[in-house]
Amino acid sequence: MTEIDINCDVGEGIGNEYLLMPYISSCNIACGGHFGTEATIEDVIRIAKKNNVKIGAHPSYPDVKNFGRKVMSISNTELTQSIVSQLKLFKKVAQRNKVETHHVKPHGALYNEIAKNEEIAKLVVNAIQQVFNQVKIYVPYNSSIEKIAKEHHLEIVYEAFADRNYNEDLSLVPRSHENALITDSQMIFNHVYSVIKNKHVITLSNVKIDIKADTFCVHGDTENAETIVKEFTQLLKKEQIQVAKI
Repeated sequence: MTEIDINCDVGEGIGNEYLLMPYISSCNIACGGHFGTEATIEDVIRIAKKNNVKIGAHPSYPDVKNFGRKVMSISNTELTQSIVSQLKLFKKVAQRNKVETHHVKPHGALYNEIAKNEEIAKLVVNAIQQVFNQVKIYVPYNSSIEKIAKEHHLEIVYEAFADRNYNEDLSLVPRSHENALITDSQMIFNHVYSVIKNKHVITLSNVKIDIKADTFCVHGDTENAETIVKEFTQLLKKEQIQVAKI
């Protein structure tokens, strides 16, 4: 059987973590930038621990109002301080619960920004390395953050999005577009299977673009996310592809 990692963004106030965790193998827990408190981080870590799911921090622009989905006009110093603060909070809770922080995956607008902006990518890598001696970072293929992370000897994990459509430059179709999200389980499977077997993604314009992925994200805040991820993993299993739990 082929093994893959499936990750979900969680701890974002939806409350469906206990439904998602049986079907995923890693999770990205909001740690106070766009959502999350010490209590919510702890709750989700405990659920992940019970389900043998790897835990990761999900830092964001400090922007609860826009759920971290808009680029903020703040200084590099302010952004660094915020990310470091979020990661320190996450690390403290993880250590208290005796679990290893497996990875960091920036959220929303910050994730999209570091894919193309080397200055912000360097800032994020610097913030991560201020807090963690050894941790992985989830990055999009052929991105600025991939390049910067490698230069700073930060271990990368290539990520693709199972439930989002792509443009030809491998950027995600904006959420404002009616076809940004993929919510049909069979279509999600087709999308991911193409990446696993053929190493390319089929864009919204129906063009095949080369891509690498070690982990696939299904957003935990999508409507009926738990049904989507359950059906998606069942379709994978039929093709001898299983989710790699700890």
